[in-house]
This record gives sequence, structure tokens and C-alpha cells, in this order.
Amino acid sequence: MPTDTISGTAVETDEEGFFTDPDQWTEAMAPELAARADIDELTDRHWQVLRFMRSEYAEKGTGPTVRILGKASGVAVKELYQLFPKAPAKTAARIAGIPKPRGCI
Repeated sequence: MPTDTISGTAVETDEEGFFTDPDQWTEAMAPELAARADIDELTDRHWQVLRFMRSEYAEKGTGPTVRILGKASGVAVKELYQLFPKAPAKTAARIAGIPKPRGCI
């Protein structure tokens, strides 16, 4: 299994860079992960989505799809694409330190 060093901590990831053990993630890692996704600054709206992603993963065992994010996170789909360009659910999951959501290609 691949490992990556984020904020000075070695973490296990899959081939696509998603955490395999979400318990290894800390909020201090999020800015570095965001920078890797070309997101310069994490705003309160980013954090709202990231915390929702982690909560959904903890409750259901998978991260939400972009459709569910848009309905339940309090952030509309259009804004999700502004916050996390290209693939909001995948990008947010990677930054939130959870495995890739099941509905993502």
C-alpha cells in the first residue's frame, strides 16, 4: 500500500491518493492537501463541506456524492464546483482524508 507524507506524518493511501485510514487525518493536513488540489485557501465554506464529508463517512461508511453534497451539506452544487473545481466530491474527500466516495468514477 502506498504511503505519503502530509504535514510531516506518514499516512497510508490508495493509488489515487485517498486515505485508506481516515483516523490518520488531522485538520492540520487539510491546507497541504488543498494546495495539492490547487486550492489556495480553505474558507469557512470549504470547512463546512469537509466536516460534512467526514461526518457522512463516519455515519455511512462512504463519502457523499456531489448530488447528496448539494442537497444536504448546505452548499449548493454550483458553489461546490467553485470551491472544489472539476470533481467536488472526489476533491473534497481527498482533502477531508476519507476514501473515494462509492459513486465517484
